[in-house]
Amino acid sequence: RSMGIVLRQSFRNTIIIYGAFLIGGINTIWFYPELLGAKFYGLVVYLLATSNIMMPFLAFGAHFTMIKFFSSYETKEQKDRFLSSQIFFPLLIALPIGFFWDYFHEWIMSAVVKENKSIENYTFSIYLISVCCAYFEFFYSWTKVHLNTVFGNVLKELWNRVVVTILLISVFCGLISKIEFIYYLTGAYILRTFVMMFYAFKIYIPKFHFKFPDNFSEIIKYSGYIILAGSAGAILLDIDKNMIPGKDTIEQVAFYTVAVFMGSFIEAPSRAMTQILQPLTSKSLNDANMVEVESLYKKSSINLFLVGGLFFLLVNCGVHELFKLMPEKGYAGGELVVLMISLAKLYTMFLGNNGAIITNSKFYRITLPIGVGSAVAVYFLNRLFYYELDMGTNGLALSTLIIILIFNSVKLYFVKSKFSMSPFTDKSWKLFFIILILMVSFYFWNFSIPVVEVFDRDISPILNIIFKSLLIIICYLFLIFKLSISEQINTLLKKYIKL
Repeated sequence: RSMGIVLRQSFRNTIIIYGAFLIGGINTIWFYPELLGAKFYGLVVYLLATSNIMMPFLAFGAHFTMIKFFSSYETKEQKDRFLSSQIFFPLLIALPIGFFWDYFHEWIMSAVVKENKSIENYTFSIYLISVCCAYFEFFYSWTKVHLNTVFGNVLKELWNRVVVTILLISVFCGLISKIEFIYYLTGAYILRTFVMMFYAFKIYIPKFHFKFPDNFSEIIKYSGYIILAGSAGAILLDIDKNMIPGKDTIEQVAFYTVAVFMGSFIEAPSRAMTQILQPLTSKSLNDANMVEVESLYKKSSINLFLVGGLFFLLVNCGVHELFKLMPEKGYAGGELVVLMISLAKLYTMFLGNNGAIITNSKFYRITLPIGVGSAVAVYFLNRLFYYELDMGTNGLALSTLIIILIFNSVKLYFVKSKFSMSPFTDKSWKLFFIILILMVSFYFWNFSIPVVEVFDRDISPILNIIFKSLLIIICYLFLIFKLSISEQINTLLKKYIKL
Protein backbone atom coordinates (compact mmCIF):
# COMPACT_ATOMS: atom_id res chain seq x y z
CA ARG A 1 0.00 0.00 0.00
CA SER A 2 2.81 2.41 0.91
CA MET A 3 4.57 1.82 -2.39
CA GLY A 4 1.24 2.58 -4.11
CA ILE A 5 1.13 5.98 -2.39
CA VAL A 6 4.78 6.53 -3.32
CA LEU A 7 4.22 5.71 -6.99
CA ARG A 8 0.99 7.75 -7.31
CA GLN A 9 2.42 10.91 -5.79
CA SER A 10 5.84 10.27 -7.36
CA PHE A 11 4.20 10.04 -10.79
CA ARG A 12 2.48 13.41 -10.30
CA ASN A 13 5.61 14.93 -8.82
CA THR A 14 7.74 13.54 -11.65
CA ILE A 15 5.47 15.17 -14.24
CA ILE A 16 5.69 18.45 -12.31
CA ILE A 17 9.47 18.20 -11.94
CA TYR A 18 10.11 17.27 -15.56
CA GLY A 19 7.80 20.10 -16.62
CA ALA A 20 9.88 22.35 -14.37
CA PHE A 21 13.11 20.91 -15.79
CA LEU A 22 11.84 21.53 -19.32
CA ILE A 23 11.11 25.18 -18.48
CA GLY A 24 14.41 25.35 -16.57
CA GLY A 25 16.23 23.83 -19.54
CA ILE A 26 14.80 26.45 -21.91
CA ASN A 27 15.79 29.16 -19.42
CA THR A 28 19.25 27.70 -18.80
CA ILE A 29 20.23 26.79 -22.35
CA TRP A 30 18.54 29.56 -24.36
CA PHE A 31 16.84 32.40 -22.45
CA TYR A 32 19.49 33.15 -19.81
CA PRO A 33 22.45 33.16 -22.25
CA GLU A 34 20.53 34.99 -25.00
CA LEU A 35 18.53 37.52 -22.97
CA LEU A 36 20.59 38.11 -19.82
CA GLY A 37 24.12 37.40 -21.07
CA ALA A 38 26.83 35.32 -19.40
CA LYS A 39 27.86 38.03 -16.90
CA PHE A 40 24.42 38.65 -15.36
CA TYR A 41 23.54 34.96 -15.63
CA GLY A 42 26.69 34.10 -13.67
CA LEU A 43 25.79 36.75 -11.09
CA VAL A 44 22.29 35.30 -10.58
CA VAL A 45 23.70 31.77 -10.22
CA TYR A 46 26.29 32.98 -7.69
CA LEU A 47 23.62 34.71 -5.58
CA LEU A 48 21.36 31.64 -5.59
CA ALA A 49 24.23 29.21 -4.91
CA THR A 50 25.42 31.27 -1.93
CA SER A 51 21.82 31.45 -0.64
CA ASN A 52 21.58 27.64 -0.87
CA ILE A 53 24.75 27.31 1.20
CA MET A 54 23.34 29.63 3.89
CA MET A 55 19.81 28.20 3.93
CA PRO A 56 20.44 25.08 6.10
CA PHE A 57 22.07 27.23 8.79
CA LEU A 58 19.07 29.54 8.87
CA ALA A 59 16.53 26.67 8.81
CA PHE A 60 18.06 25.27 12.03
CA GLY A 61 17.17 21.79 10.74
CA ALA A 62 13.47 22.48 11.36
CA HIS A 63 12.29 20.93 8.06
CA PHE A 64 14.14 17.66 8.78
CA THR A 65 13.09 17.69 12.44
CA MET A 66 9.46 18.01 11.36
CA ILE A 67 9.63 14.82 9.29
CA LYS A 68 11.60 12.91 11.91
CA PHE A 69 9.34 13.58 14.93
CA PHE A 70 5.83 14.55 13.79
CA SER A 71 4.58 10.99 13.15
CA SER A 72 5.83 9.89 16.59
CA TYR A 73 3.25 12.06 18.43
CA GLU A 74 -0.11 10.46 19.13
CA THR A 75 -2.32 13.32 20.38
CA LYS A 76 -3.23 16.64 18.78
CA GLU A 77 -1.89 18.54 21.78
CA GLN A 78 1.53 16.89 21.45
CA LYS A 79 1.60 17.65 17.73
CA ASP A 80 0.56 21.27 18.29
CA ARG A 81 3.19 21.83 20.97
CA PHE A 82 5.81 20.41 18.61
CA LEU A 83 4.74 22.64 15.68
CA SER A 84 4.55 25.69 17.93
CA SER A 85 8.16 25.22 19.01
CA GLN A 86 9.44 24.51 15.49
CA ILE A 87 7.97 27.53 13.74
CA PHE A 88 10.31 29.96 15.53
CA PHE A 89 13.51 27.91 15.18
CA PRO A 90 14.77 29.53 11.94
CA LEU A 91 14.48 33.01 13.48
CA LEU A 92 17.03 32.07 16.17
CA ILE A 93 19.77 32.27 13.55
CA ALA A 94 18.17 34.45 10.84
CA LEU A 95 17.67 37.53 13.03
CA PRO A 96 21.26 37.76 14.37
CA ILE A 97 22.70 37.22 10.88
CA GLY A 98 20.45 39.97 9.49
CA PHE A 99 21.51 42.34 12.30
CA PHE A 100 25.20 41.79 11.53
CA TRP A 101 24.82 41.56 7.75
CA ASP A 102 27.43 44.27 7.08
CA TYR A 103 30.11 41.90 8.38
CA PHE A 104 28.81 39.03 6.25
CA HIS A 105 28.76 41.36 3.23
CA GLU A 106 32.44 42.21 3.75
CA TRP A 107 33.31 38.52 4.13
CA ILE A 108 31.54 37.64 0.87
CA MET A 109 33.28 40.43 -1.05
CA SER A 110 36.69 39.43 0.30
CA ALA A 111 36.32 36.03 -1.41
CA VAL A 112 35.87 37.33 -4.99
CA VAL A 113 38.39 38.75 -7.46
CA LYS A 114 38.29 42.41 -8.55
CA GLU A 115 36.64 41.57 -11.89
CA ASN A 116 33.52 40.40 -10.02
CA LYS A 117 32.83 43.43 -7.83
CA SER A 118 29.38 43.73 -9.44
CA ILE A 119 28.29 41.21 -6.79
CA GLU A 120 28.60 43.98 -4.17
CA ASN A 121 25.23 45.62 -4.87
CA TYR A 122 23.20 42.43 -4.45
CA THR A 123 24.50 40.57 -1.41
CA PHE A 124 21.42 41.40 0.71
CA SER A 125 19.38 39.39 -1.81
CA ILE A 126 21.44 36.38 -0.65
CA TYR A 127 20.14 36.89 2.90
CA LEU A 128 16.51 37.44 1.91
CA ILE A 129 16.42 34.42 -0.42
CA SER A 130 18.08 32.11 2.13
CA VAL A 131 15.59 33.12 4.88
CA CYS A 132 12.66 32.62 2.52
CA CYS A 133 13.95 29.24 1.36
CA ALA A 134 14.42 28.13 4.99
CA TYR A 135 10.80 28.91 5.85
CA PHE A 136 9.55 27.53 2.54
CA GLU A 137 11.19 24.15 3.29
CA PHE A 138 9.75 24.23 6.81
CA PHE A 139 6.16 24.74 5.61
CA TYR A 140 6.68 22.24 2.79
CA SER A 141 7.70 19.63 5.39
CA TRP A 142 4.54 20.64 7.29
CA THR A 143 2.49 19.35 4.32
CA LYS A 144 4.78 16.34 3.67
CA VAL A 145 4.06 14.82 7.08
CA HIS A 146 0.38 14.82 6.09
CA LEU A 147 1.41 12.93 2.91
CA ASN A 148 0.50 15.94 0.80
CA THR A 149 3.44 16.75 -1.48
CA VAL A 150 2.06 17.77 -4.87
CA PHE A 151 1.17 21.46 -4.30
CA GLY A 152 4.43 22.11 -2.44
CA ASN A 153 6.29 20.43 -5.27
CA VAL A 154 4.62 22.76 -7.78
CA LEU A 155 5.85 25.74 -5.75
CA LYS A 156 9.32 24.23 -5.21
CA GLU A 157 9.99 23.17 -8.78
CA LEU A 158 7.73 25.19 -11.09
CA TRP A 159 7.20 28.55 -9.38
CA ASN A 160 10.72 29.99 -9.67
CA ARG A 161 11.29 28.66 -13.18
CA VAL A 162 8.05 30.13 -14.51
CA VAL A 163 8.82 33.43 -12.77
CA VAL A 164 12.30 33.44 -14.32
CA THR A 165 10.80 32.85 -17.78
CA ILE A 166 8.37 35.75 -17.32
CA LEU A 167 11.12 38.04 -16.02
CA LEU A 168 13.55 37.11 -18.83
CA ILE A 169 10.86 37.85 -21.45
CA SER A 170 10.23 41.14 -19.64
CA VAL A 171 13.95 41.97 -19.95
CA PHE A 172 13.81 41.10 -23.66
CA CYS A 173 10.75 43.35 -24.17
CA GLY A 174 12.41 46.20 -22.28
CA LEU A 175 9.79 46.20 -19.50
CA ILE A 176 12.46 45.74 -16.79
CA SER A 177 16.25 46.10 -16.69
CA LYS A 178 18.75 43.35 -15.92
CA ILE A 179 19.32 44.89 -12.49
CA GLU A 180 15.57 44.93 -11.77
CA PHE A 181 15.46 41.26 -12.81
CA ILE A 182 17.45 40.37 -9.67
CA TYR A 183 15.16 42.41 -7.38
CA TYR A 184 11.97 40.97 -8.87
CA LEU A 185 13.39 37.45 -8.56
CA THR A 186 14.10 38.09 -4.88
CA GLY A 187 10.50 39.27 -4.46
CA ALA A 188 9.25 36.06 -6.10
CA TYR A 189 11.04 33.98 -3.45
CA ILE A 190 9.39 36.04 -0.69
CA LEU A 191 5.91 35.66 -2.21
CA ARG A 192 6.39 31.89 -2.72
CA THR A 193 7.12 31.45 1.00
CA PHE A 194 3.88 33.16 2.02
CA VAL A 195 1.86 31.05 -0.45
CA MET A 196 3.41 27.87 1.01
CA MET A 197 2.71 29.07 4.55
CA PHE A 198 -0.99 29.72 3.88
CA TYR A 199 -1.34 26.33 2.18
CA ALA A 200 0.34 24.56 5.13
CA PHE A 201 -2.12 26.22 7.53
CA LYS A 202 -4.96 25.13 5.26
CA ILE A 203 -3.79 21.49 5.51
CA TYR A 204 -3.38 21.61 9.28
CA ILE A 205 -3.63 24.56 11.63
CA PRO A 206 -2.39 23.93 15.15
CA LYS A 207 -3.54 25.50 18.36
CA PHE A 208 -0.39 27.39 19.28
CA HIS A 209 1.16 26.59 22.66
CA PHE A 210 3.87 28.27 24.69
CA LYS A 211 4.80 24.93 26.20
CA PHE A 212 7.56 22.83 24.67
CA PRO A 213 6.96 19.18 23.76
CA ASP A 214 8.09 16.59 26.32
CA ASN A 215 11.04 15.44 24.21
CA PHE A 216 12.27 18.98 23.49
CA SER A 217 15.87 18.22 24.51
CA GLU A 218 15.96 15.34 22.02
CA ILE A 219 14.56 17.66 19.33
CA ILE A 220 17.26 20.28 20.01
CA LYS A 221 19.97 17.62 19.89
CA TYR A 222 18.64 16.25 16.60
CA SER A 223 18.34 19.76 15.10
CA GLY A 224 21.94 20.52 16.08
CA TYR A 225 23.20 17.49 14.22
CA ILE A 226 20.98 18.03 11.20
CA ILE A 227 21.79 21.74 10.83
CA LEU A 228 25.47 20.86 10.48
CA ALA A 229 24.84 17.82 8.28
CA GLY A 230 22.37 19.74 6.08
CA SER A 231 24.74 22.67 5.76
CA ALA A 232 27.51 20.31 4.72
CA GLY A 233 25.20 18.82 2.07
CA ALA A 234 24.44 22.28 0.68
CA ILE A 235 28.16 23.08 0.58
CA LEU A 236 28.79 19.89 -1.40
CA LEU A 237 26.15 20.92 -3.98
CA ASP A 238 26.97 24.60 -4.41
CA ILE A 239 30.51 25.31 -3.22
CA ASP A 240 31.92 24.91 -6.74
CA LYS A 241 29.73 27.71 -8.15
CA ASN A 242 30.61 29.81 -5.10
CA MET A 243 34.37 29.31 -5.56
CA ILE A 244 34.63 30.15 -9.27
CA PRO A 245 34.47 33.98 -8.81
CA GLY A 246 37.51 33.68 -6.51
CA LYS A 247 39.65 32.75 -9.53
CA ASP A 248 37.79 33.32 -12.82
CA THR A 249 35.29 35.82 -14.17
CA ILE A 250 31.62 35.57 -13.21
CA GLU A 251 30.87 34.37 -16.77
CA GLN A 252 32.58 31.04 -15.95
CA VAL A 253 29.86 30.41 -13.35
CA ALA A 254 27.27 30.58 -16.15
CA PHE A 255 29.24 28.21 -18.41
CA TYR A 256 29.69 25.67 -15.61
CA THR A 257 26.06 25.96 -14.47
CA VAL A 258 24.72 24.97 -17.88
CA ALA A 259 26.83 21.77 -17.88
CA VAL A 260 25.84 20.95 -14.29
CA PHE A 261 22.17 21.49 -15.14
CA MET A 262 22.41 19.02 -18.01
CA GLY A 263 24.09 16.45 -15.77
CA SER A 264 21.56 17.01 -12.99
CA PHE A 265 18.59 16.54 -15.32
CA ILE A 266 18.52 12.81 -14.59
CA GLU A 267 17.73 13.27 -10.89
CA ALA A 268 14.18 14.58 -11.34
CA PRO A 269 12.50 11.22 -10.52
CA SER A 270 14.61 10.99 -7.37
CA ARG A 271 13.48 14.42 -6.24
CA ALA A 272 9.87 13.49 -6.98
CA MET A 273 9.97 10.16 -5.13
CA THR A 274 11.96 11.52 -2.16
CA GLN A 275 9.17 14.00 -1.32
CA ILE A 276 6.86 11.15 -0.30
CA LEU A 277 9.49 8.52 0.61
CA GLN A 278 10.85 10.64 3.50
CA PRO A 279 7.65 10.72 5.61
CA LEU A 280 6.77 7.10 4.76
CA THR A 281 10.26 5.89 5.74
CA SER A 282 10.07 7.91 8.96
CA LYS A 283 6.67 6.41 9.84
CA SER A 284 7.86 2.85 9.12
CA LEU A 285 10.91 3.40 11.34
CA ASN A 286 8.83 4.97 14.12
CA ASP A 287 6.51 1.93 13.92
CA ALA A 288 9.55 -0.42 13.90
CA ASN A 289 8.20 -1.97 10.66
CA MET A 290 11.55 -3.05 9.20
CA VAL A 291 9.95 -5.28 6.55
CA GLU A 292 8.29 -2.19 5.07
CA VAL A 293 11.54 -0.19 5.33
CA GLU A 294 13.46 -2.86 3.40
CA SER A 295 10.70 -3.12 0.80
CA LEU A 296 10.78 0.66 0.24
CA TYR A 297 14.60 0.53 0.06
CA LYS A 298 14.80 -2.12 -2.67
CA LYS A 299 11.86 -0.87 -4.73
CA SER A 300 12.92 2.77 -4.61
CA SER A 301 16.46 1.76 -5.63
CA ILE A 302 15.56 -0.31 -8.70
CA ASN A 303 12.86 2.12 -9.92
CA LEU A 304 15.06 5.20 -9.51
CA PHE A 305 18.04 3.42 -11.07
CA LEU A 306 15.84 2.38 -14.00
CA VAL A 307 14.36 5.80 -14.73
CA GLY A 308 17.63 7.59 -13.96
CA GLY A 309 19.49 5.20 -16.27
CA LEU A 310 17.27 6.11 -19.20
CA PHE A 311 17.79 9.84 -18.71
CA PHE A 312 21.51 9.29 -18.10
CA LEU A 313 21.70 7.76 -21.59
CA LEU A 314 19.54 10.45 -23.22
CA VAL A 315 21.52 13.31 -21.69
CA ASN A 316 25.03 12.00 -22.33
CA CYS A 317 24.36 10.59 -25.80
CA GLY A 318 22.88 13.91 -26.93
CA VAL A 319 25.04 16.41 -25.06
CA HIS A 320 27.55 17.06 -27.87
CA GLU A 321 24.76 18.09 -30.23
CA LEU A 322 23.09 20.14 -27.50
CA PHE A 323 26.20 22.26 -26.95
CA LYS A 324 26.16 23.17 -30.66
CA LEU A 325 22.96 25.14 -29.96
CA MET A 326 24.56 27.40 -27.33
CA PRO A 327 25.04 31.07 -28.32
CA GLU A 328 28.57 31.56 -26.86
CA LYS A 329 31.67 29.40 -27.38
CA GLY A 330 32.38 29.42 -23.64
CA TYR A 331 29.49 27.01 -23.07
CA ALA A 332 30.93 24.35 -25.39
CA GLY A 333 33.33 21.68 -24.20
CA GLY A 334 31.40 20.76 -21.08
CA GLU A 335 30.75 17.13 -22.07
CA LEU A 336 33.04 15.74 -19.35
CA VAL A 337 31.35 17.88 -16.69
CA VAL A 338 27.95 16.54 -17.80
CA LEU A 339 29.21 12.93 -17.73
CA MET A 340 30.77 13.21 -14.25
CA ILE A 341 27.84 15.05 -12.67
CA SER A 342 25.29 12.64 -14.18
CA LEU A 343 27.32 9.62 -12.96
CA ALA A 344 27.28 11.08 -9.44
CA LYS A 345 23.51 11.64 -9.65
CA LEU A 346 22.89 8.14 -11.03
CA TYR A 347 24.82 6.51 -8.17
CA THR A 348 22.86 8.58 -5.66
CA MET A 349 19.60 7.45 -7.28
CA PHE A 350 20.71 3.82 -7.10
CA LEU A 351 20.82 4.18 -3.29
CA GLY A 352 17.03 4.82 -3.26
CA ASN A 353 15.81 6.05 0.14
CA ASN A 354 19.13 5.28 1.84
CA GLY A 355 19.46 8.85 3.11
CA ALA A 356 15.92 8.88 4.52
CA ILE A 357 16.62 5.62 6.41
CA ILE A 358 19.70 7.08 8.10
CA THR A 359 18.25 10.55 8.78
CA ASN A 360 15.05 9.24 10.34
CA SER A 361 16.57 6.41 12.38
CA LYS A 362 18.23 6.40 15.81
CA PHE A 363 21.57 6.45 13.96
CA TYR A 364 20.97 9.94 12.54
CA ARG A 365 24.15 11.21 14.25
CA ILE A 366 26.26 9.56 11.55
CA THR A 367 24.95 12.20 9.11
CA LEU A 368 27.18 14.76 10.84
CA PRO A 369 30.61 13.18 10.20
CA ILE A 370 29.48 12.05 6.73
CA GLY A 371 28.16 15.50 5.83
CA VAL A 372 31.02 17.50 7.31
CA GLY A 373 33.59 15.07 5.92
CA SER A 374 32.18 15.34 2.40
CA ALA A 375 31.97 19.16 2.57
CA VAL A 376 35.56 19.56 3.82
CA ALA A 377 36.85 16.99 1.32
CA VAL A 378 35.11 18.59 -1.69
CA TYR A 379 36.43 22.04 -0.67
CA PHE A 380 40.04 20.82 -0.57
CA LEU A 381 39.66 18.76 -3.76
CA ASN A 382 38.25 21.86 -5.48
CA ARG A 383 41.26 23.83 -4.25
CA LEU A 384 43.57 21.11 -5.58
CA PHE A 385 41.95 20.45 -8.97
CA TYR A 386 40.69 23.97 -9.77
CA TYR A 387 43.25 26.28 -8.17
CA GLU A 388 46.46 24.23 -7.88
CA LEU A 389 46.33 21.84 -10.87
CA ASP A 390 44.36 24.31 -13.01
CA MET A 391 42.01 21.62 -14.38
CA GLY A 392 39.23 24.15 -14.94
CA THR A 393 35.58 23.25 -14.38
CA ASN A 394 36.37 19.60 -15.22
CA GLY A 395 38.30 19.57 -11.94
CA LEU A 396 35.28 20.86 -10.02
CA ALA A 397 33.06 18.16 -11.50
CA LEU A 398 35.69 15.47 -10.83
CA SER A 399 35.95 16.44 -7.15
CA THR A 400 32.14 16.26 -6.84
CA LEU A 401 32.07 12.81 -8.47
CA ILE A 402 34.88 11.43 -6.26
CA ILE A 403 33.29 12.69 -3.03
CA ILE A 404 29.80 11.42 -3.90
CA LEU A 405 31.15 7.98 -4.86
CA ILE A 406 33.15 7.67 -1.62
CA PHE A 407 30.61 9.03 0.87
CA ASN A 408 27.58 7.37 -0.74
CA SER A 409 29.46 4.09 -0.49
CA VAL A 410 29.99 4.80 3.21
CA LYS A 411 26.22 5.33 3.62
CA LEU A 412 25.51 2.14 1.67
CA TYR A 413 27.83 0.15 3.97
CA PHE A 414 26.40 1.84 7.10
CA VAL A 415 22.80 0.85 6.33
CA LYS A 416 23.97 -2.67 5.47
CA SER A 417 25.84 -3.04 8.77
CA LYS A 418 23.18 -1.49 11.03
CA PHE A 419 19.96 -2.70 9.39
CA SER A 420 21.18 -5.79 7.49
CA MET A 421 19.58 -4.55 4.28
CA SER A 422 20.89 -3.59 0.87
CA PRO A 423 19.31 -2.13 -2.30
CA PHE A 424 21.14 -4.70 -4.44
CA THR A 425 19.22 -7.43 -6.27
CA ASP A 426 20.17 -9.56 -9.27
CA LYS A 427 18.09 -7.10 -11.35
CA SER A 428 20.41 -4.26 -10.31
CA TRP A 429 23.31 -5.93 -12.15
CA LYS A 430 21.18 -6.64 -15.23
CA LEU A 431 20.17 -3.00 -15.36
CA PHE A 432 23.78 -1.86 -14.92
CA PHE A 433 24.87 -3.85 -17.96
CA ILE A 434 21.91 -2.60 -20.04
CA ILE A 435 22.95 1.01 -19.32
CA LEU A 436 26.64 0.26 -19.98
CA ILE A 437 26.00 -1.51 -23.32
CA LEU A 438 23.66 1.21 -24.62
CA MET A 439 26.06 3.94 -23.48
CA VAL A 440 28.97 2.39 -25.38
CA SER A 441 26.72 1.81 -28.42
CA PHE A 442 25.28 5.33 -28.72
CA TYR A 443 27.76 7.76 -27.06
CA PHE A 444 30.19 8.02 -30.01
CA TRP A 445 27.62 7.72 -32.80
CA ASN A 446 25.24 10.26 -34.38
CA PHE A 447 22.94 10.38 -37.39
CA SER A 448 24.50 12.05 -40.44
CA ILE A 449 21.99 14.83 -40.94
CA PRO A 450 22.69 17.65 -43.43
CA VAL A 451 22.44 21.29 -42.35
CA VAL A 452 18.81 22.36 -41.94
CA GLU A 453 18.29 26.09 -41.34
CA VAL A 454 15.22 27.68 -39.76
CA PHE A 455 15.30 31.48 -39.21
CA ASP A 456 19.02 31.41 -40.10
CA ARG A 457 19.76 28.82 -37.42
CA ASP A 458 20.99 25.28 -38.00
CA ILE A 459 18.48 22.91 -36.36
CA SER A 460 20.20 19.67 -37.48
CA PRO A 461 21.53 19.12 -33.89
CA ILE A 462 17.92 19.17 -32.61
CA LEU A 463 16.84 16.62 -35.24
CA ASN A 464 19.82 14.44 -34.36
CA ILE A 465 18.92 14.54 -30.65
CA ILE A 466 15.27 13.67 -31.37
CA PHE A 467 16.01 10.68 -33.66
CA LYS A 468 18.78 9.34 -31.44
CA SER A 469 16.68 9.73 -28.28
CA LEU A 470 13.76 7.83 -29.84
CA LEU A 471 16.07 4.96 -30.79
CA ILE A 472 17.58 4.81 -27.28
CA ILE A 473 14.13 4.87 -25.62
CA ILE A 474 12.84 2.02 -27.80
CA CYS A 475 15.92 -0.16 -27.13
CA TYR A 476 15.93 0.62 -23.40
CA LEU A 477 12.22 -0.05 -22.80
CA PHE A 478 12.35 -3.27 -24.81
CA LEU A 479 15.28 -4.62 -22.76
CA ILE A 480 13.95 -3.68 -19.32
CA PHE A 481 10.55 -5.14 -20.20
CA LYS A 482 11.92 -8.44 -21.56
CA LEU A 483 14.25 -8.85 -18.56
CA SER A 484 11.47 -7.85 -16.07
CA ILE A 485 13.70 -5.37 -14.26
CA SER A 486 10.84 -3.69 -12.34
CA GLU A 487 7.40 -5.09 -11.58
CA GLN A 488 5.91 -1.60 -11.27
CA ILE A 489 7.38 -0.39 -14.58
CA ASN A 490 6.40 -3.61 -16.39
CA THR A 491 2.79 -3.22 -15.20
CA LEU A 492 2.82 0.35 -16.48
CA LEU A 493 4.26 -0.70 -19.86
CA LYS A 494 1.74 -3.53 -20.28
CA LYS A 495 -1.05 -1.04 -19.67
CA TYR A 496 0.01 1.39 -22.38
CA ILE A 497 2.38 -0.42 -24.76
CA LYS A 498 2.21 -3.80 -26.49
CA LEU A 499 5.73 -5.30 -26.40
